Amino acid sequence: MMPIAPPHTQWQFPPPDTADENGLVGIGADLEPGTVLAAYRAGIFPMPFDNGPTVGWWSPDPRGILPLDALRVSRSLRTSMQRFDITIDTAFASVVDACANPNRDGAWITSAIRSAYVELHRLGWAHSIETRDRKTGELVGGLYGIHIGGLFAGESMFHQARDASKVALVGLVNHLRSLGVVLLDVQWLTPHLASLGAIELPRTDYLKRLADALALPVRPFTSEVSP
Repeated sequence: MMPIAPPHTQWQFPPPDTADENGLVGIGADLEPGTVLAAYRAGIFPMPFDNGPTVGWWSPDPRGILPLDALRVSRSLRTSMQRFDITIDTAFASVVDACANPNRDGAWITSAIRSAYVELHRLGWAHSIETRDRKTGELVGGLYGIHIGGLFAGESMFHQARDASKVALVGLVNHLRSLGVVLLDVQWLTPHLASLGAIELPRTDYLKRLADALALPVRPFTSEVSP
């Protein structure tokens, strides 16, 4: 289905280039769908401030992206792909819950964040890629994020089987290519993402690419994807 447009936000975000050295633009506001979508369109995303109840709004410089033509798929990863099937939007809340597991290092997804993205999923803006064990069908990995026009903003990923999150990323990239998405935002570059081909851009360059991505028409996500 086509995404459902929520009411406009009552908040106005500061320009991204006013962020501090950590990328923090501001704190507060709310997590209503219109607010969250307005933030992404401005090059900003929400994340709890100091792992507490207060929402921080972030625009890091540099910004991490994964060029869709630069994904590195090793021979071992190709072998791992044969053990899994990939689905889209069949278990969104379960993927978010697995990503939010408080026992994970760096866990940051609060109940408020979860509720906000589950609602965005209901409206057709947030999506999950699920990795399932090919023999049992069990959910063993996945990721989720926001899709607006030519942008996909990845939020978090998890794995409960070796390479399961990487396989989800391969499935995502293949699917985004089929949709004509031109920008895969990964927010901050990590060694794990760098090993898969992610790079850093100055904020100014990211914002230019974002404008080009948002100029593309909004399209629905499909229900299936293959690795």
